Amino acid sequence: MPDVVVIGAGPNGLVAANLLADEGWSVEVLEEQPEPGGAVRHDREVDPEFVNDLFSSFYPLAAASPVLRRLRLGDHGLRWSHAPRVLAHPLTDGRCAVLARDLDATADSLDAFHPGDGDAWRRLHDTWERLAPDILDALFTPFPPVRATARLAARLRGAGGLRMARTLILPVRRMGREEFRGEGGRLLLAGNALHADLAPEAAGSGGFGWLMSMLGQSFGFPVPVGGAGALTEALVRRLRSRGGVLHCGQRVQRVIVRDGRAVGVRTAEGETVAARRAVLADVSASALYGGLVDAEHLPSQVLDDLRRFEWDFATFKVDWACDGPVPWRAASAAQAGTVHLADGVDELTRFAAQIAMGQVPDRPFALFGQMTTADASRSPRGTEAAWAYTHLPQVVTSDAGGEGLTGAWSPREQEIMADRIERQVERFAPGFRSVVRARRILAPPTLQALDSNLHGGAINGGTTAMHQQLVFRPVPGTGRPETPVKGLYLASASAHPGGGVHGAPGANAARAALHRQRLSGLTRAQRVLTRRDRTGRKTPHAP
Repeated sequence: MPDVVVIGAGPNGLVAANLLADEGWSVEVLEEQPEPGGAVRHDREVDPEFVNDLFSSFYPLAAASPVLRRLRLGDHGLRWSHAPRVLAHPLTDGRCAVLARDLDATADSLDAFHPGDGDAWRRLHDTWERLAPDILDALFTPFPPVRATARLAARLRGAGGLRMARTLILPVRRMGREEFRGEGGRLLLAGNALHADLAPEAAGSGGFGWLMSMLGQSFGFPVPVGGAGALTEALVRRLRSRGGVLHCGQRVQRVIVRDGRAVGVRTAEGETVAARRAVLADVSASALYGGLVDAEHLPSQVLDDLRRFEWDFATFKVDWACDGPVPWRAASAAQAGTVHLADGVDELTRFAAQIAMGQVPDRPFALFGQMTTADASRSPRGTEAAWAYTHLPQVVTSDAGGEGLTGAWSPREQEIMADRIERQVERFAPGFRSVVRARRILAPPTLQALDSNLHGGAINGGTTAMHQQLVFRPVPGTGRPETPVKGLYLASASAHPGGGVHGAPGANAARAALHRQRLSGLTRAQRVLTRRDRTGRKTPHAP
């Protein structure tokens, strides 16, 4: 019987398993897919000569994460690679905003849009430099991050106090207007905000866009050499080196609860796997509370709150094998690993508004990845392994493009949507289709079939909007990984601090389980340890 059963071998589940194994716990990880990794995997299915990531590709949060840094995954084969430039946001007129790890290069790019905007970017970066240690500490430690928050509050006073706090909760459209005279800086902030499901007019989108931009400025958007799955492989190797056990093709159907405590799991094949100390679930909140745990074991308030749980946008992704470089109109886009494709902030607002109305966007904002540019091992010299994804409404009511898309995502609808994304690429890279050797379509149902945590193609484990963050994630409460069932912990992106490949939800769940075990161990010790009083009678040892 293992000490702990971890449900799901995504990055959070594997991080949790590693941390518990480090503490001497016997660990068994059960993964329903035939291979581990969750949304961190790659293959050669588009073309045998090309490595394409199935889901996530660029990892600024992983590079910044103290959780992953402490695991020393480089000792287990992980190597990182960077594109010459982090990110580019071209416009159809040939201008292009560029984010580089070199601060002066970023500033020069923005000055080309309006003189002085480079210095405005430097000021935002100076603020980041002062606040970053405590922001990252607050992000990657269990909630509430009391010490980090206290230090951050003190640093905020030195960085402008309430005025800076106001700036960070601004909608990104307003933040961009206040900070920059030209369009370049606004593009970088707004495009980065839409890595999540935050419209340019959403409260807090400015802070998120700033965070992602500054992560790119400081850490870049690195990729694992050889494919996204190299990160997973390093986590698995590390776990096995510490005695951890991983079983793939094992779908957990039920968490077994006795007397209010999780004592194990039952698989779809009917096998029972008992857990001596804890069960950690790297699954979505709705899968845990709406399926794996029977309703009789949950407070009615949790079930009621869960009905209000909001997913983030759906995702539609296309992978390509390209026979040559992407023919960007803006030459500087060729050096970027990530390229944002929208012709200005107004087009981003239009895109987000169409999704809010349930419409499939007619000009989809696309995040475009040039993987060979970032890692030369991904495809033969002179070619490009590329992808693009866009967001969609979870429930489609109409098609803004007038092509009859309903959200059923039949093969015909998938081809129409993939063609629409390619047309969007062609607006910024005329002739793109002429270099495409092969493509693969990953529609929302396909993404969910490959990783059940990606409900309808949602990639962040629930909306990033303020009403479902901190103490509201996944439902109003403490914002912690503990659940109403003793010994059961939520270890997925549905928990604080949310989506992204950084390992924090898994680490927080592992720490919570270890803390609970230490508390219970201390209680037993108090029962056992005794001391003699002056009369010679044994009495319980005082704490």
